[in-house]
Amino acid sequence: MNVLFICSRNQWRSPTAEQVFRRYPGLNVRSAGTSRNAKKSVSHELLHWADVICVMEQKHKDRLMAEYRRLLENKPLHILDIPDDYRYMDPVLVTQLEELVPELLGLNG
Repeated sequence: MNVLFICSRNQWRSPTAEQVFRRYPGLNVRSAGTSRNAKKSVSHELLHWADVICVMEQKHKDRLMAEYRRLLENKPLHILDIPDDYRYMDPVLVTQLEELVPELLGLNG
């Protein structure tokens, strides 16, 4: 399963998610940001690659839908509701991701 994690600048939240889930069996993960200033920006190629998309906030979904609606029509898109309050690999952020994401992806066997 190819999972794309998206936040604003691809600086703290989505790279943390990418790092946390990089070693999960059966997952290929990448991260990107919706901002023009993102370290790695969302692209048609990344969205096409992804089987599932996880965004940190509603505003990220809104921006994706405004720019890429047709590409996203048949893809699961989950809003994690994780605010921009954390730095890279913040233990609280890691815990939230570990509690939310596996269940959303159906990984809790």
